Amino acid sequence: MTMGDNNKSLHAKMIIDVIIGPVLERLEKRDPAVSQTLRSAIMKADAALPGFTFDFLRGIMKKAEVADQFDMGETLLRLGGSPEIYDELRINRPEKAFHELNRCAEYLKKILGRIPEQITDRKQFLETIKEIANAIRLLLDAINGVGSLLPDNGSRQLMEERKKDFVRYSKKFSNTLKEFFKDTNQNQSVFLSANYLIYQTNLILRTVKECL
Repeated sequence: MTMGDNNKSLHAKMIIDVIIGPVLERLEKRDPAVSQTLRSAIMKADAALPGFTFDFLRGIMKKAEVADQFDMGETLLRLGGSPEIYDELRINRPEKAFHELNRCAEYLKKILGRIPEQITDRKQFLETIKEIANAIRLLLDAINGVGSLLPDNGSRQLMEERKKDFVRYSKKFSNTLKEFFKDTNQNQSVFLSANYLIYQTNLILRTVKECL
């Protein structure tokens, strides 16, 4: 699989999280059956044809003659940090540890979503990077905090794997930033790496919800 294919696959997953997911969440409040049917169909289509949602959205944009007006990586990053997508992934449990996990995940995604606005201002971007590093540490602490509250049926081991993946992508993000400051024309690499972090954060929340 080429780097372009990897990017397309990530963008397709992000489209489901930040565009399709919130729409279906609103639809579910009016017609749960239709929402669940659409969600299942979309997920099956994307599993059978990886990148389907990306191609579908790009096709609509081209038909509307607006495809060239949007940078997909930047747009998804901005949307990924939007509060509008939090409801679908929020864990609705009374325990403090779950509230903390929700809060820390939202905090990290919000800061990552500011990157496109701040990346051209070196001083401001450096401050944002410090905030991101702190938010990552807080989220890791929150992940550890919910571990003991999950059923001991393989869920805890699965969460450990999710956490390792999150740490791996956090390190990749850090390395991408180092390369960016050597060559500040690499905005797209930063956007891509930040989108991976948002996706991994969403995956952690989704995994916790599925394990409960």
